[in-house]
Amino acid sequence: MPLRIEKTFRDALAGQTGKTGRPLAGMWVCSGSPLVAELCAGSGLDWLLVDAEHSPNGLESILAQLQAIHGYPVHTLVRPPVNDTVLVKQYLDLGVQNLLIPMVNSAAEAEAAVAATRYPPQGVRGVGSALARAARWNRVPDYLARANETISVTVQIESDAAVAAVENILAVDGVDAIFVGPSDLAASMGLLGQQEHPEVRAAVEHCLSAAQAAGKPAGVNAFNPDTARHYLANGANFILVGADVALLARGSEALAAQYIKPSDVQKADDDTPSSY
Repeated sequence: MPLRIEKTFRDALAGQTGKTGRPLAGMWVCSGSPLVAELCAGSGLDWLLVDAEHSPNGLESILAQLQAIHGYPVHTLVRPPVNDTVLVKQYLDLGVQNLLIPMVNSAAEAEAAVAATRYPPQGVRGVGSALARAARWNRVPDYLARANETISVTVQIESDAAVAAVENILAVDGVDAIFVGPSDLAASMGLLGQQEHPEVRAAVEHCLSAAQAAGKPAGVNAFNPDTARHYLANGANFILVGADVALLARGSEALAAQYIKPSDVQKADDDTPSSY
């Protein structure tokens, strides 16, 4: 039976942002575990980001997570480790529909990211859909002609150079949205670890305003609830507010703090053989 083309993150942003909609809330999925990905998929959040830039994810684990998430009412973005044509081709053939491309610092780099998702003559994507999950092994009618409908491209603004070029990046045809990463942005501004610094906030707000002027959605990473609310009030259309590994780390620490006294930890340390 022929299969329909599923809606993309671009469609979700178009349908749930603006005057009558609401911003979309999501979380990172960094563990590399399909089981954890499925747990997060059923959370009720709007979207998940499966990360391969700073997480132990390869092609096989990404595929397994896509399969685990599929069927839940949540949109999945995948971030490759680098803006690379070959990696993008492989991700798309796996069935990734929504890409978050990291470290896009110029319009030329944004154009290269878009070209990697388009078949010739519009781009440079290699043709292998008959062998690929992307077309459900040729079960999606006219996939080659309609592939662009199945893909959304979000580029990440995370350097002072990208902030300076954000208007040009937003103007690139095929860039569906931008996503601001305050951590790397702060580092590039000489403010490593100071995501809440007024200069960093001002740079993020500049990007949000530029996106509004361009008529394109903009998102931002903000684990601090007050910061998240601030950026939402300043026009963010989508936001990341947590991560699977962070939730597990903080939750397990809270259990330890509740049931284990600091003196017990010290005694255990004292009892540990020096040769351990």
